[in-house]
Parts: sequence; structure tokens; C-alpha cells
Amino acid sequence: MPIHPAVAAVTARIIERSKPYRSAYLARVDAAREQGVHRSALSCTNLAHGFAAFPANDKLMLKQQKVPSVAIVSSYNDMLSAHQPFERFPPIIKDAVRAVGGVAQFAGGTPAMCDGVTQGQPGMELSLFSRDTIAMATAVALSHNMFDAAVYLGICDKIVPGLLIGALHFGHLPAVFIPGGPMTSGIANSEKARTRQLYAQGKIGRAELLEEESRSYHGPGTCTFYGTANSNQMLMEAMGLHLPGAAFITPNTPLRDALTHEAARHAVRISAEGGQYTPVGHVVDEKAIVNAIAALLATGGSTNHTLHLVAIAKAAGIVIDWDDFNALSAVVPLLARIYPNGEADVNHFHAAGGAGFVIRELLKIGAMHDDVMTVLGRGLHAHCVEPFLDGESVVWKSLPEASGDENVLRTADAPFSRDGGLKLLTGNLGRAVIKISAVKPQHRLVEAPAIVFDSQEAFLQAFKQGDLDRDFVAVVRYQGPRANGMPELHSLTPELGVLQDAGRHVALVTDGRMSGASGKVPAAIHVSPEVLAGGPLGRVRTGDMIRLDAEAGVLEALVPVTEWESRRMEAADLSANHVGMGRELFAMFRASVSAAEEGAATFGLPPVLERGNA
Repeated sequence: MPIHPAVAAVTARIIERSKPYRSAYLARVDAAREQGVHRSALSCTNLAHGFAAFPANDKLMLKQQKVPSVAIVSSYNDMLSAHQPFERFPPIIKDAVRAVGGVAQFAGGTPAMCDGVTQGQPGMELSLFSRDTIAMATAVALSHNMFDAAVYLGICDKIVPGLLIGALHFGHLPAVFIPGGPMTSGIANSEKARTRQLYAQGKIGRAELLEEESRSYHGPGTCTFYGTANSNQMLMEAMGLHLPGAAFITPNTPLRDALTHEAARHAVRISAEGGQYTPVGHVVDEKAIVNAIAALLATGGSTNHTLHLVAIAKAAGIVIDWDDFNALSAVVPLLARIYPNGEADVNHFHAAGGAGFVIRELLKIGAMHDDVMTVLGRGLHAHCVEPFLDGESVVWKSLPEASGDENVLRTADAPFSRDGGLKLLTGNLGRAVIKISAVKPQHRLVEAPAIVFDSQEAFLQAFKQGDLDRDFVAVVRYQGPRANGMPELHSLTPELGVLQDAGRHVALVTDGRMSGASGKVPAAIHVSPEVLAGGPLGRVRTGDMIRLDAEAGVLEALVPVTEWESRRMEAADLSANHVGMGRELFAMFRASVSAAEEGAATFGLPPVLERGNA
């Protein structure tokens, strides 16, 4: 299928604006490959340190300096349900690599925090910055120059973006991402949301709430709603960094283990020594980034990726912005309904056809590029399959033409919506993004007086006091990356949902983030520039009429121009947000972080080099 003209136009713009940075990046990738990643580049002392604790046979193989050596970079810990299964993976990977004539070493671990645990807590103010910390930890793991390829173990919110950013800074190394899979389904997500609202209303107590939450989050694997963690896995499939269909196979099952085994073997194959050299810096190109955006839009994925994909692209010398998301959203159809955009969870989505089905349908209408390099080679169509177990080995079979459940997943000729539901909002309040795929049409336009809050705690206190039983737009400011690390404000969702269900016209406007699990209340998020960078939310006063029109893409304070321009920014005391719970250690991140639309990143684009100096 020819590529859709709008998709082609966005891709061409990205390629053109990225040229100087992308060419500099690729020059470095190619130079690193030419310099070699072989043990022969290390002194004997270096090498002896590198395999001192290795089993004798593995040590002998590395001494020969010709066999592929695979790095394992893992974000394992046993507090995150999604990452607990990774405890078993390194031995599986090492055995699989040995079986094809290579060796594997656990190169390093990275931090991994759970946004579900830190929601509404001070620790959430470290969450966004943990992404770049993970990228740096990945770089440390790979800095020993011992490796010919790498496998990356991660799933959750900032962890996969951080691992990929780190991998792209070693873009000459082939990379295979290995997921752990979702937990089995618990109680319905709609029931969980209802229980949270009952608790917010004071109709049930903490014991009842905890019991219901424990029935939802009940075992190893990712949370089963379609938040950032599961959006990560969809994007890894769309960029061709997984083995096909690996994303949503549940943990501790024979198929899951077989996929892990095969992924490790494949890392050897795509190393230079394996004969199918496929460096990750060439896999993640402009077309792959467009494919990732399309997959995000088609599945109603997490708004956090309007930050993370920008940062991932930047690491590969590619420049994207929210105009690109907005233009693609207008032509990419919504093919999936997964909570919070529907009732199903990711297990239902996978059973209905899953990631490969979405990729196939988008390729059919030219909404994704097929002519890309993946870990399997050229052509994204090779990922439009699903895995099965044949004895102890994985085989891939064609997907059914029809969805297994049209309430969850549809073909491109009969989508849930003709657009992706992610919109760019602009106006005198700045630039923001809003996800409307879960917002009912009657709630997409809100015009109401502002109530200004400088913290989520202030909002929650006002709700508890009964001060918010009216139409209003909550303007929660000083929540940007420079102010306090840009925490998610998902803890406001139950209260806003209660007010909306009671017939109030409510919306949220903030320079902070919302979780990928949020949806039914209109929320203009990531407002840029943030207040601490001089953003116009600092001019808003309680009582100002705010117009949020998601369909028209408008975010305005309805204040006369002369009065608006004469207003001074209101200051807030943020000192309490900068100490305690380790926040003081992240002062350098707050001081150097870029704007939300630039990825809220602490690193920049590759410096452009003069010809011949790569």
C-alpha cells in the first residue's frame, strides 16, 4: 500500500529538520563500528578484569576474542510486579547465547521505580528524571567496550524509554528488547475506577479500597490497563525492537521463556560476528519514529509518549514536535479500545489480535512505513504475525483477518474513530496536548471559571472541604520539569471524575503530566512553556474564564488582551519540593531540563560536526 500523503509529508518534514543532527549521529555510529567493539581493543589487563569471574568455558571463549559477547542490561527488582519476572531471565539468556556459540554477561542494572506506588507522593517528583538516570546507568553498563550486542530487560513507564535512550547512545551495538509480559487479568478496570470514586466520596473506607486494589494488582507482570508501561511495549513492537508478538505474553509461561530464549539467540545473529549486523542506531530512524507515533495513536496510548518519543528521537539525532503528533493523529484511525479508552485490558487486546494486528492494519492503509529496518531485517510486515509454541521452540503464524473481538480491536476500514484522538491545543495559555479518545464528545468543550492551585495537595484539600461542587477549570501550575520534576497528577482523577459524573463541567489545565491511565475528564497537560520558564499559566487568576475546546484545538484565557499582557507572573515557594525523599540530589536535573515539547530531557541533540571530523 502506498504511504498516506499526510504520513509521507510528516516524515519528510522530520527528515529535513533532522538532517544535520541525524547525519552527525550516524557518522558517530559508523565510526564506532569501524573502531571495533572487539576484545582486541582492550589491553590484557582490561580484558582480564572483564572476565575474571566468568565460568571457565566462557572465559576461554572470550580469550579467543572472536565469539559474539552479548550484554544483559536489566531493570530487575522485585518491588515492581512487571519487573519481578526478570529475575529468571539472565540464566535463560546466557544458556541461549552459549547454544549458538557466544557468551553473555550481566553488564549492569538500572533503577526502576513504580509510578503506581509514588502517585501523589513526594517520590513521584523523581519519576520523570529517572528516565534519564536509567539512560545514564545503561551507558555505564555498556562503557566497558566488552560487547558486540545487547539485550535490554524493561517494561514500565520511564524504564523502556530510558533503556532505549541509553542504547541509542551506543547506536553501533545491535539491540533486542525483551519484555516480561502483563499479569493475568484481575477485576475489571471499570470496577476499580468506581471503587476509587466511592473512596474519594467517603462512601467506603481504606480497607475496602485496598482490598479492591489488591484484586486488580495481584501478581507478577505489568498492570493490565493501557498506561505508559503497556504503551511502551506496543511501541517496541512498532519500531521492530521486539521479536514479533512478544509484548503481551504473560510471565512465567513456557511461551514467555521460549521468546526470551529466542531473543537472546537473535541478538547473536544480528551482531557483526553473527553475520546479520543490525545496529540499533540504524533501526531507530525517522520512519521508525513515525511508525511509533502511529501505533501510539491507533491504540489510544499514553500521553507520556509526547515526551518520551521526543527524547528517544533526540537521542538518535531526530527532531520531532507536537505538530507532528497532531498531524498524524488527524489521519491515523483509532483501532483499539483498551482501558481507560474502553473496558478491555491488554490481555483481551492481545487475544483479539494484539500488536501485530494493529501494525498490519496500519500498513494496509499506508499509515505506517514498511520499508524500515527491524531486528528481523528489512520490512515491518514481518512483524504482522503472532508467536506460538512448537515443542520448546517459538514459531510464528499469520494473524486472522478478522478481529477476535470487535469491541476491543477493529480493522482499519471499520475503526472506532477516524482519528487518533490526540490533539494539540494552542492559545494564549501556551501549547498543550490532550487525549480525547476516552473523553465523551459532550465533555470535549469546557468554558468555565478558573480555580488556581499551586499543588495537587491544595486541589485535594479544596475537594475534601466541599469547595469544588461547581463548574470550573482546575489550573494546577508549577508542576513542570523545572519546578518539581513534572509529576503525574493522576491522583486528581477520581475527584474530577466524581464532579463530572455529578453533572459539573470540569477540566484540568496543567504544566504537569497525567498518567497513561487517565482519560475521561478533559485534561490539557504538559502546558509549555511551564510557569517557571515564564509560561502564561502564571498569569491566570481564579475567576478568569478558561476555554478548552479539544475539537478545535483551543486553550484560551478569555481575558482582555491589554489586561492579560499587563499581568505579572505569580510566584510560588517551591523550596519544599526540592528537599526530602532524595529530591535534593536531582537539583542538576531541574536546572538543566528542556521544555516538555523538547522531551523534558537533560541531554541535547548530537552536536553537528564539520565534514571529516566525525
